[in-house]
Amino acid sequence: MNLLNKIFKKGVVAGTFSKLHKGHKFLLKHALEKCHTLIICITTDDFAKKLNKNHPVEEYNVRKKYVLEFISTLGENNRVIIEPLTDIYGPAITDPSIEVLFVSEETFIRGLKVLKERIRRGLPPFYLWVVPILLAENGKPISSTRIWKGEINKEGRIIRLK
Repeated sequence: MNLLNKIFKKGVVAGTFSKLHKGHKFLLKHALEKCHTLIICITTDDFAKKLNKNHPVEEYNVRKKYVLEFISTLGENNRVIIEPLTDIYGPAITDPSIEVLFVSEETFIRGLKVLKERIRRGLPPFYLWVVPILLAENGKPISSTRIWKGEINKEGRIIRLK
């Protein structure tokens, strides 16, 4: 079986999605292209605080609104389920129908931990699909941290200080 052409029945992607940016949108769009139904788990405010981000994070409802607005621009609302994420596992360790977890290079190790817990609980394994991180125009990753710091904008363009 050629996995590159496979379309999964149900997939999951998780994140904080703070300052929804080009990299987030690439991840979400790619995940939608690879499955019929996509569960998008957005970290709750409490869980986001526990992650000790080195930048502020908008409130959950704001982040959810921006994710839903983006999904609407793709016309994919009917294929998406939004769920709050209160820990690193979410529905990936309780829903046996999930076939794939979409991760980035930086969240791959966390994805392995989720997969291990899923198998420990007796659920079928799923694929870990690594989506590349998009780079800003200076060749460094587009990230919420860099946007919050004012280094780049949401499209990955360098912000020129005068």
